[in-house]
Amino acid sequence: MRRHRQTWHWFTLSHGFIETPSKPTKAKAICAGVCICAAFFTSSCAPSHSDRIVIGSKNFTESLMLGELIAQEIEARSPLKVERRFYLAGTYICQQAILAGRVDIYPEYTGTALTAILKEKAGGDKAAVYRRVKQEYEKRFGLTLGPPFGFNNTFALEIRGEDARRLQLHTLSQAAQYTPQWRAGFGYEFMERPDGYRGLAAAYGLHFAAPPRIMDLGLLAPALKAHQIDIAAGNATDGLIPAFDLFVLEDDRQYFPPYEAVAVVRQQTMHQYPEVAQALAELGNKISDREMQQLNYALDGQHRDAKDVAHEFLVSKGLLPH
Repeated sequence: MRRHRQTWHWFTLSHGFIETPSKPTKAKAICAGVCICAAFFTSSCAPSHSDRIVIGSKNFTESLMLGELIAQEIEARSPLKVERRFYLAGTYICQQAILAGRVDIYPEYTGTALTAILKEKAGGDKAAVYRRVKQEYEKRFGLTLGPPFGFNNTFALEIRGEDARRLQLHTLSQAAQYTPQWRAGFGYEFMERPDGYRGLAAAYGLHFAAPPRIMDLGLLAPALKAHQIDIAAGNATDGLIPAFDLFVLEDDRQYFPPYEAVAVVRQQTMHQYPEVAQALAELGNKISDREMQQLNYALDGQHRDAKDVAHEFLVSKGLLPH
């Protein structure tokens, strides 16, 4: 993996920032956020897109894949024109985009919505978290949620499989004794969000050999495999976990809330286009954890085109004709 200069770089994959050896500061984060928002919303006065449905996504593989599945299902079940506006950035930019009417739908996770957007304490079972997020999004933002897609993509603290077997590690509590000798790699959002690094470190007493390296999500698994880091905070449905023989440590203290994947939708869009609600209902509970991991691997491991992968999956579920 090539090294990068010791500066912040904006990049179009995963959560916005690629690896930097310097320690992130709040000032840098605020500055970056302002620049991003300014660049993205300078076109917010553009004409209405009332002639089409605009689907956004965050800038990592799974969000793109879910956006493509939504797009194809709407296209198959309605005469609506669908515009794909993928790789927008992370959670906060996608939230601002949908509030500004720049997109109508984007994939999100209930635990992320609860903690990062609503600023509420993590906790509750998946049904309770879903109800709470849906209720508050409708009341505060004029947004609503589609039904869960069927999988829970929690944060996954990953180590190399060879290390897990050698040290006989299964849980984060067991791994905590080794972290002072380990190098950690985390995404930018994981370092900043309330359900991320600081709370996790406090819950498990984690201390590392050096400050965690801030990396793009797409670089974490390769860096772990290449022994450039020793533990990473990825996603449970990452397709490279089995491909790279990585091991996910059990969150035995149940620090993380449920992260059910859902579609966030403008209520106005749902009312104006009932076909959208029908398409999202068809996708409800159609994707298992394992199936999402396989879809991600098709893109990240096999380098296939997202449109082809999405089409094949929808056909296999009987949602599109052969």
